[in-house]
Amino acid sequence: MSLAAPPPPARLHHTAEPNASVAGEVAARPAPDSAPVTTESSAVSLRSDLVTLTKPRIVVMVLVTAAVAAVAAAGRSLDLVVLLHTLLGTALVGASAGTMNQIWEREIDCRMRRTRTRPLPAGRISTAAAVLYCAVLGISGTAYLAIFTGLVPAAFGLATWLTYVLIYTPMKTRTAWNTTVGAISGALPMMIGYTAAGGSVADPQGWLLVAVLVAWQYPHFMAIAWMYRHEYGQAGFLMTPVVEPSGRSAAAQSVAGALALLGVLVALVCLLDSGWSAAVLSSLMLLVSYGLIRDSIRFARQRDDASARRMMRASLLQLPAAMLVLVLAALWA
Repeated sequence: MSLAAPPPPARLHHTAEPNASVAGEVAARPAPDSAPVTTESSAVSLRSDLVTLTKPRIVVMVLVTAAVAAVAAAGRSLDLVVLLHTLLGTALVGASAGTMNQIWEREIDCRMRRTRTRPLPAGRISTAAAVLYCAVLGISGTAYLAIFTGLVPAAFGLATWLTYVLIYTPMKTRTAWNTTVGAISGALPMMIGYTAAGGSVADPQGWLLVAVLVAWQYPHFMAIAWMYRHEYGQAGFLMTPVVEPSGRSAAAQSVAGALALLGVLVALVCLLDSGWSAAVLSSLMLLVSYGLIRDSIRFARQRDDASARRMMRASLLQLPAAMLVLVLAALWA
């Protein structure tokens, strides 16, 4: 099965030849060495499209959070081989979920300026090929997690895929509650990393890690939904700023998410550490969370694209900083 459309046939340019011998000489010359370049260029384009289908930025974020959860579970005794197996299996499952999301939304993506150039709406990859690609990634990723990390991490991987693809994706055109379901789905990979590293499903700190990502996604995705509210509305996505155009609901959820995030982070630090180290790390959490809280309040007051963009940038800075503090807390314990 061909994943990419074949290159267009070369055009033949006919020119008058002065005599038959010259024509024969021209015909005898070897063709220019352009075919390999075209083939190589096509292969590079195909690889790029296959990567784009997986939503690589989301996959990278998922891997970072899964790794942090593994460190939180095992601390300094973390087995790096187990961590590597966990990240590889999680990457395959996440890539499959991202691919299926784009398959599901391929027609809607045609209506949005920022998504119409994706491989499926642009016609560079066929739907059948994308489905096959998705299946190979998903099955191999789940099996890999089951074999090399255990059935519980594999079950959380499968749960992540199912909630993202079968619940969150169709909900985007049905209800504004899709953000909540999407936040839960995006946070479940924390439990893949946590349980793969030896943590128990019954451990409260594992679920607090999930709560960290759930809370963080509110200001982050409300900012994106606000900035692209008109495109989302035209495409039929019922994001909160589309359903409630004044922005009050999006603003309230953003502020609540930013404040809840700080509370969960401090609680998590106190579970991982105690005494003066917990006080120091909690202060660090307050420091790294200040910008997001400040910018979410600013967005609540102004409700414009500029304040939404600042809030989104603050969220992108806050998450890795908070993850770093959590790693320090786990290694310090």
